Amino acid sequence: MKDNKKINPAKINRRSFVKKSALASSIFIVPRHVLGGPGFISPSDRLNIAAIGAGGKGISDIKNASVNGRERVAALCDVDFSGSAAKSIENFPKAKLYDDFRVMLDKKKNIDAVTISTPDHIHGPAAKWAMERGIHVYVQKPMTHNIKEARALTQMARTNKIVTQMGNQGGSNPLLGMVQQWIDEDKIGAVSKVQVWTNRPVWPQGIEMPKPDASLKPDALNWDLWLGPATEREFVPNLHPFNWRGWWDFGTGALGDVGCHLIDIPFRTLNLKYPTDAECSVASVFSKMWTPDYYPEGCPPSSFITLHFNATDKSKSPIEMTWSDGGIRPSHPDIIPANDDIGGKESANGVLIIGEKGIISTNINDSSPLMPKLYLNDGTTEFGPEVEENLEPEYGHQRKWIDACKAGFGSDEHLNLTSSFDYAGPMTETVLMGNLAIRSYMLQRENSEGAMEFFARKKLLWDGENMRITNMEEANLFVGRTYRKGWEV
Repeated sequence: MKDNKKINPAKINRRSFVKKSALASSIFIVPRHVLGGPGFISPSDRLNIAAIGAGGKGISDIKNASVNGRERVAALCDVDFSGSAAKSIENFPKAKLYDDFRVMLDKKKNIDAVTISTPDHIHGPAAKWAMERGIHVYVQKPMTHNIKEARALTQMARTNKIVTQMGNQGGSNPLLGMVQQWIDEDKIGAVSKVQVWTNRPVWPQGIEMPKPDASLKPDALNWDLWLGPATEREFVPNLHPFNWRGWWDFGTGALGDVGCHLIDIPFRTLNLKYPTDAECSVASVFSKMWTPDYYPEGCPPSSFITLHFNATDKSKSPIEMTWSDGGIRPSHPDIIPANDDIGGKESANGVLIIGEKGIISTNINDSSPLMPKLYLNDGTTEFGPEVEENLEPEYGHQRKWIDACKAGFGSDEHLNLTSSFDYAGPMTETVLMGNLAIRSYMLQRENSEGAMEFFARKKLLWDGENMRITNMEEANLFVGRTYRKGWEV
């Protein structure tokens, strides 16, 4: 300890401090690359963090993760710094810039943690690349593009002792505690049904993909890196930076956009596990008489999904969950006054948790007011606030992840995260089951008469533990995806 006291912390860098402390001090600090115990970084020390996807939502993700400059933003990665990602350069002018996260993570060896705020199809490859190198990850919702990726990354986080968080920030909203308390106190009795809905999509969807036109590609955009694991193709206008959401190669539709906010509420408070089955119906668009438009490469304009779950410790009844998007919402329950919104404002997005003694109504669980409301059959009501007082951005969702990275894998800070992959993985799989049902619903093949017919429009039975549809083999095509070489998960 005498030698340790002679060291002036102000004159040594973080890496030197970690190394010397681990060798010479009884305050034992384990670098992240050392296996056999939780990693630990002194809370007084600064993390080196980087952004993969520095524009759009990435602007606030990396800014919030920096905790007002408490942490060091060492690098920014984006395939197009000419757009909104320029704001992150303005916020962090000393950060080194990259267009390929693989190059960044291999060349810049001192990165401790990354935020991943890319289109959905990059989430899995980027998170895998980081976790393989012992780097902690914060990944925007949905955690992955498909179910197989979610399962793989959940296991990798445990094996490599990575501190993880998915970017469904509403999971850190303290008002969720009110909903949880109503469930735990059995206020509404056994829950038999959950209804979830959204006004999304709010981007072009259910249409034919725009034609490629390489002449329209912005000079600053690295299109090949933007494609990532997706099939190689010429530049397609109007996908970057946002409208990719409606195309299966890149996005996950309305479910992927807000399902991890909305379905999170019942999944979390009712302690749901894998669904046992999934079925769906989707809207048809008729550009000509009797022949519906058929664009299986993209998401439909609206859909209706039904999932079933076994009873849990929070509800002793089997539960049916329905999801509807495209602005289609459930009927107004009788016990909720006709002039009250259901869910959020104008009933645009919401969740109804329906029990034998009453109903819980909430808004979307992003940064919108949660607006929890309890309606009981005997006329009793209890409402949470419609205006929330947020003491820090996005309920401290990114900051809590950073604190957990410092405290180390397995620490109280890590275990108290609301969307580490141990939780976010199974929840994301449930969200993506809806997309598996939609894509299966659109499968066609030629029949004996030479006509094309839909053959998978049935309830799909799901073996969650083994990640398999047991009654329709062709549907298992959508559990994972095909990857371009070098982008595999």
